[in-house]
Amino acid sequence: QVQLVESAEGLEQPGGSLRLSCAASGFNLDGYAVGWFHQAPGKEREGVSCISGNGGNTDFADSVKGRFTLSRDNAKNTVYLQMNSLKPEDTGLYFCATLPDCWGVVGGDADVDFWGQGTQVTVSS
Repeated sequence: QVQLVESAEGLEQPGGSLRLSCAASGFNLDGYAVGWFHQAPGKEREGVSCISGNGGNTDFADSVKGRFTLSRDNAKNTVYLQMNSLKPEDTGLYFCATLPDCWGVVGGDADVDFWGQGTQVTVSS
């Protein structure tokens, strides 16, 4: 089986932090770039971040730059999205996805290889 499994839903207050995980099963995640896509209620899915296969390069949308970070734990075959200084507009579904590289994830039209099942994030006071 080839799967991407994301962490359970998260609920946090504005200004708080959450960490989402994306764990691969059946293949080595370190062979792929990993993008994160946000879908707000009633809106199109858009790329917000991406980390390269070797973890040396990251890309972030302006809306999350300076607040979100990405990291890899190759021993656990997992990529993490650290979300800090959360805002209500961060609310929505977050999908991780594998790609050959990070081209087109942020501000473009990227073709993904595999999708995670999605994680519901709610930021509310």
